[in-house]
Formats: sequence, structure tokens, C-alpha cells
Amino acid sequence: MGEIRVGACSWTDRELLASGWYPAGHRDAEGRLRHYASRFPVVEVDATYYALPSTRNSTLWVERTPAGFRFDVKAFSLLTGHPTRAAALPADLRTARRDDPGLLDEAWARFSGALEPLRAAGRLGTLLFQFPPRLTPGAPARAVLRACRERTAGWPLAVEFRHPDWWRPELAEDTRALLTELDAAAVAVDTAQGLPTSMPPVAPVTSPDLAVVRFHGRSPAWGTGSKEDRFRHDYAPAELAPWVERVRAMADRAREVHVLFNNCCADAAVRAAETMTGLLGLDPPREPEPPREPELDLGL
Repeated sequence: MGEIRVGACSWTDRELLASGWYPAGHRDAEGRLRHYASRFPVVEVDATYYALPSTRNSTLWVERTPAGFRFDVKAFSLLTGHPTRAAALPADLRTARRDDPGLLDEAWARFSGALEPLRAAGRLGTLLFQFPPRLTPGAPARAVLRACRERTAGWPLAVEFRHPDWWRPELAEDTRALLTELDAAAVAVDTAQGLPTSMPPVAPVTSPDLAVVRFHGRSPAWGTGSKEDRFRHDYAPAELAPWVERVRAMADRAREVHVLFNNCCADAAVRAAETMTGLLGLDPPREPEPPREPELDLGL
């Protein structure tokens, strides 16, 4: 059976920081990450969706986490076809046309270059490409995915769709085949059901290396409300229990399974991750945090 890792989709979310989950003495940038990594073996980096990462941050993340820890890094919005504010781009790229292939190539070069310290240290779990709902199944979308894979050749890739048709029963096998061809891990999701934008609760495995599950919460505002409304949910153990056997079945087919909670409401995500860790019978990491000198909180 493959290794199952459970964690949250951020360690710097402002609601988590305000919740009191981080103990005294661990509330600066370094302390937060060291504390988080003593509790969970994987985390998703979502800040990289909003702005290109930096080599300095990647280097610090390596220094502040133990060997074997994993970062799943969310792809920059421009690389997934989401709207991207000019201010999110480096100054020398802000006047370029958004559909310019050269801009995408340059954005990818800077994105991947900044993450090289993570990859070199064995800390990179995968790059998460979450595509917008307007990417619907069909020939144009397949071309987008193949171009994405060509650009990211040599990097671990996980793909999350936001349009439910990709995993409808009549199309699911074609979707599995496409992602398998691209050597991309499919991302299973848990969301509220019965809504037009609800994603089917399927658990596909399309890569022998990795499978990913992201729990977004079960808010009825999924797909329509503000970010806070869409992800506000406290998972009860009974809601997580049906996923236990699915996750174990995924681990029978992939070397690693990453189970990540994105219900960003106070400390709901980390509490749900702790509950799922227990339901799966896993032992959370409890490595001691090494002594460190106090430093100015730079928000990294």
C-alpha cells in the first residue's frame, strides 16, 4: 500500500492565523511552518496561485521543514487560464497580452525556477493545476491540457477540474485515459452535492506515483458565493468516514496519496485533517522542532 499523507491547503491562511491554532512562540513566519510540519506531513501552497513564488521562499521552506515533508504547489493563475491581475505579474511582464504564448512560457520559467529548491531537496509533492469551470470536456480542452503537460515536462503534475462534466459517468473513462496519457494525477474532490456545480465524489487514480483528494467543504454556496461562503464548513467524522475506504483504495494503486483540506474557516481545515488522520489510523509526525533564533515576521 502506498503512503497516505493528510494535511491542509494552507498554513498561512488569515483565518487560521486568527484562530489561535498556533501556540505562543510559534506565530512568526518560521515558527508557524515549523509547528505545522510537526503536526502534518504535507501542505498545499496556495499563495503561488495569486503571485509568482520566489527562490528565497522556497529555500526557507526547505530549511524549516524535516526531510520527507511535502509541498503541493498550486499553479499560478495565468498558467491555468484564470483571470490574472496585472499587479500579480512582474513589472516587465505587465503590458504583455494575456494570450501571448511567450508570456505563458516566461511565467512558467519563472514559476518553475523559483520552485527548484523544493524539487532539489525532495520536498515538492506535485504542481496542482486547478482549471476554471469554463474548461469543459472537448477537443479544445484536450489541447490545453496537452500544451500544459508539454510545458511542465519532467515535473509532477496533478489536475483538478472545476466543471462536473469531466467526471460524469459517460465521460469519466475518457477523462481517466487522457490524464493517464499525460502522466498527470487526477484530483478527487469533496464538495456539496445537488448543486449545478457539484463535482461527483469519484476517486480516480491516473498516475502510479500520486493520487490527490481535496476537501472543499460542503457549503451550499459552493460555486456561487464569496470565498468565505464557498469554503465555510466544519466536517463531521460521519462526513469523512465514507472517504476512508476510497483513500485506502487509492493507496493500493499509487505510491503516495495526498489528502488535503481546503475548508478555510478558522481552524476547521486542520481540525478536519486531524480527524481524518485518526480515521485512517495514521500516526501524525511528532518530530521535535529544533531551537531557533527569534526573527522578524516577514509573512513568508
